[in-house]
Amino acid sequence: MQKLVFFVGVAGTGKTTVAKKLAVRMPAAFLDRDTVGGRFVEKFLESNGHDPNDRDSSFYKENLRDLEYDTTKDICIENLNAGQNVFMISPFTAELKNREWIEEVITSAGLTKKDVDVKVIVVALQDMDLQKERIIDRRTERDQWKLDHWDDFKKRVEFVPEVNWDIPQASIKVFDNSGDLTEEKVEDLYQFIVRE
Repeated sequence: MQKLVFFVGVAGTGKTTVAKKLAVRMPAAFLDRDTVGGRFVEKFLESNGHDPNDRDSSFYKENLRDLEYDTTKDICIENLNAGQNVFMISPFTAELKNREWIEEVITSAGLTKKDVDVKVIVVALQDMDLQKERIIDRRTERDQWKLDHWDDFKKRVEFVPEVNWDIPQASIKVFDNSGDLTEEKVEDLYQFIVRE
């Protein structure tokens, strides 16, 4: 079976880092939504008089958020249709709540659930101070809003997102990414992905 693996969670939990460690072990199209849409979103925001690093305003959410996610979804569908495993990296908060979303991805690729094994790895941190520290350490301008409004950001974030997809509970793994990302932890995640 092809593998479609989602690395979800909020900013600073280490979704991309975890996914990259696993990509070394398993060939897959590596689709980070920030990379897929980043340049276009920045240009669009700037040309409309907004901060190119904004990912939190109502303008971004109303005009660009779905565009980024839908484009990433389209690339995922193409890769699945071409027979590739796919790693998807982003919070996917709205998509995880939408029961039909994953069905649309699979059927649009001309496949069925018998062809594609969907896994969700929720990358989480129990320690909010560590999360803030990691956001500061990665020095990304688009994180500035979160840091400037940290108390508000903490309140509105679901640290373990709701997954409403029709997949077995055993296909969802909450991974606490506190501490070092050891080879043992990576091996455990790898075994979770390859298990059918």
